[in-house]
Amino acid sequence: MRLSQWRVRARAVPIALLALSALQPTVSTAAIPWPQHPVTLVVGVPPGSAPDAYARAVADRMSRNIGQQVIVETRSGANGNVAAEWVQRLPADGHTLWIAAQSMAEINPSAYDELRWKPAEFSGVIKGAEAPLVLVAHPSMAVHGMDELVVWLKAHPDQAAYGSFGGGTASQFAGYLLAERLGIQMTHVPFNGSAPQVQNLLGGHVLFGFTQIQTGLAHVREGRLIALATSGVTRWRQLASVPTLVELGYKDLIATTWFGLIARASTPPEILARVIEAAIKAHQDPDLRAKLEAMGLDVAGESGAAFDASLRAGLARWGAIVKATGFRATQ
Repeated sequence: MRLSQWRVRARAVPIALLALSALQPTVSTAAIPWPQHPVTLVVGVPPGSAPDAYARAVADRMSRNIGQQVIVETRSGANGNVAAEWVQRLPADGHTLWIAAQSMAEINPSAYDELRWKPAEFSGVIKGAEAPLVLVAHPSMAVHGMDELVVWLKAHPDQAAYGSFGGGTASQFAGYLLAERLGIQMTHVPFNGSAPQVQNLLGGHVLFGFTQIQTGLAHVREGRLIALATSGVTRWRQLASVPTLVELGYKDLIATTWFGLIARASTPPEILARVIEAAIKAHQDPDLRAKLEAMGLDVAGESGAAFDASLRAGLARWGAIVKATGFRATQ
């Protein structure tokens, strides 16, 4: 064989291989072996809570879609930190996911000095459901809007105490931001969850505060609490007559609570893609959407890289607020 003929054939080999590879089918996420056994959604708060109800609704739909049982497991304590630590210790194979809430994922890293997990150890799957907070007042205050609340606070500085559904939550920090904006000193009274917070608001033990729409809405409709404003960007569909804080000029007081699925960051990309795909499909289901909306939640649907970017922005924003308040939590 002449040298020129060898060179031609040598060049032809990689070209032929390239052409052959182009004919090979691309491996889709559907071919990835996930799930291989039941999937567990780990919830960091007690059964009956809003994150728990969200997790059970999602688990039911996901299990139908992926052909494996999806189990909800409770690992409560330290505002979700116990659940995060539990998931962080288990294999990063997409079979154990953390059901996180906004305060757990975005506020805890700045509020706890001895946190045993790091945000970088987790990757967002989907921000599943979201709702604004609602600022409510006890009827005895006789206020029906923000202007009247400001007048009342200035006239009763000794009673300027707001209740939250927990230290280190958006409910606490929304109250802090409001006090700062109004230039009024207000005392923070934390409760262990939204249900105890609302019960104390109903009893007049605290007179106002930011609460979750899911727990406050029924009492607003019955007239037992007065809704003054909501904290979302736009008016909330179930409180269409109630203005947003943004409308009232408090543009820095946007705050929402959300629940979502979070995986180990070291999960193989192809498996993580399958998990995200399954989560998106579940949240697009009309029955699940209707169930979440009945709970006072909207399907957010932000997933994958977009959810990760949202988490980073939330960490930065709430980290600055936590630092400004001087708030510190303990395990």
